[in-house]
Amino acid sequence: MSRWRQPGRLARTRRLGDNAGMARDDSWAQALRVGLPILDGTRPSGVLGWVPRVAPVVTQAAVGAGHWAAGRRRRALAAWTSAAGYGLVAWGQGTEAPTAAEVRQNMQQNIQRLQREGVLRNPGPKAPAAARTPTPAARRLERHLSRAAPFFKATDTPQYRLASPVVGMVLGVWWGLRHPRRLTVLAIASESYTVVFYVPWLARAVQRRRPRTAAGWALVIAGSVARLRAAAAEPLRKQQARSR
Repeated sequence: MSRWRQPGRLARTRRLGDNAGMARDDSWAQALRVGLPILDGTRPSGVLGWVPRVAPVVTQAAVGAGHWAAGRRRRALAAWTSAAGYGLVAWGQGTEAPTAAEVRQNMQQNIQRLQREGVLRNPGPKAPAAARTPTPAARRLERHLSRAAPFFKATDTPQYRLASPVVGMVLGVWWGLRHPRRLTVLAIASESYTVVFYVPWLARAVQRRRPRTAAGWALVIAGSVARLRAAAAEPLRKQQARSR
């Protein structure tokens, strides 16, 4: 008798499996509902808000100009395609993306909806923590965090937010004029990562009916593919890479 599973037990096992599958589907849908608005971005405001959006446009345009001056037409066109894509994305974020206030409101509504559905717990009154002596490890961690606190404060200053994209543009132009030198597995992996990374942004823009943003991400992806084809047709020599 123990070798054979009873029909009722088999049906109960199937019901448990179906319920577990439905729970996984609900969890995945809830995670998408919370995570997808992150792909919408935020409408930039002020100079510090626009500099990170414009920086990729300037970088790719400068890279294209350098390749064009050196006679590498395909590499130049690939870089300019990416520059046009980033320009459309910046334009779309300035006209189609929600404002910071709308993003906070939508996030609060999603949290309240999840709380009503029982997915998240309502924050209740917190009990006062009992006073206790910190351990030596906790004191060491607090000491290290206090030393790093000035650095994290500096990253939130206007000077850092302005200087960081400028440094990124300089390094991006230097890198773009030298890489990829030729079509290799590493170059394919690098550009494929760029393509795969931006596909969700493209799909979200299409879903939300934002034509400028969708066209911009499509051009960015096309620029990555064109960069690989240009690397195969116009390989860089070591002497050329060093001279730049």
